[in-house]
Amino acid sequence: MSTAALIHPWRTAEQAQVPAAIEALSVEKTYTNGTQALRPVELSIAEGQFVTLLGPSGCGKSTLLKMIAGLSEPTDGRLLLWRKPVASLAETGKHLSYVFQEATLMPWHSVHKNVRLPLELDGVPVAEADRRVALALQRVGLQDFAQALPRELSGGMQMRVSIARGLVVEPHLLLMDEPFGALDEITRNALDSDLLELWQRHNWTVMFVTHSIQEAVFLSQRVVVMAARPGRVVADVRIDEPYPRTSEFRLSARFSEYAMHLHELLVAASKEEIR
Repeated sequence: MSTAALIHPWRTAEQAQVPAAIEALSVEKTYTNGTQALRPVELSIAEGQFVTLLGPSGCGKSTLLKMIAGLSEPTDGRLLLWRKPVASLAETGKHLSYVFQEATLMPWHSVHKNVRLPLELDGVPVAEADRRVALALQRVGLQDFAQALPRELSGGMQMRVSIARGLVVEPHLLLMDEPFGALDEITRNALDSDLLELWQRHNWTVMFVTHSIQEAVFLSQRVVVMAARPGRVVADVRIDEPYPRTSEFRLSARFSEYAMHLHELLVAASKEEIR
């Protein structure tokens, strides 16, 4: 099966009227040692969409996410956020946040101070910063743990703090790099549901990276499937299911159909990689 046969980009008539929050135009990444991490990537994500990047380790998911965040630069091609280069995001009046795989909290500081850090770096006045920290903690259900230290929290609660730190800057774009990958399944499922509730309430644009087919199906409006060596997009699959999504959806025949389809795409992409 050819790669071209696997690509299914989509945009509904409604989405066509919504501005693109992210545009990757023939974006490539080659490291100084000559390793090509990403083949040319073409991708458009409309404002307000929840899109997941799914694929094996080494397929370039995190590389692409970091370039969108401005933490790395493409070797070729263009990355636009609201039709502006990544470095010019401030001109759009938009903000982005990046949630890493690990909570990366300062162990000597309270939850409140950990969440307030990006506001301190931006020079936000203390009173305004405290107001925004309180709101962010309330959004993730940790308002009663503001003075706790990270070591006093469970792994799931620590990730909630990390998410709150991302929310405190009031982002329009939320980039999440396998934030729940190290958690047990019950905690992970609970945080997936919490994330969807927040996304629906605040209309963020979300790009989420995962290895989990089940997580991708549960969360996403679109799942962008990537294959490795070198990293490339091989499919763009619509998850045409209503929100809110509940535990019943996880047990449904439709959920299983989506998961099987994505599994087949990943297997086909892997076979093509071996050739």
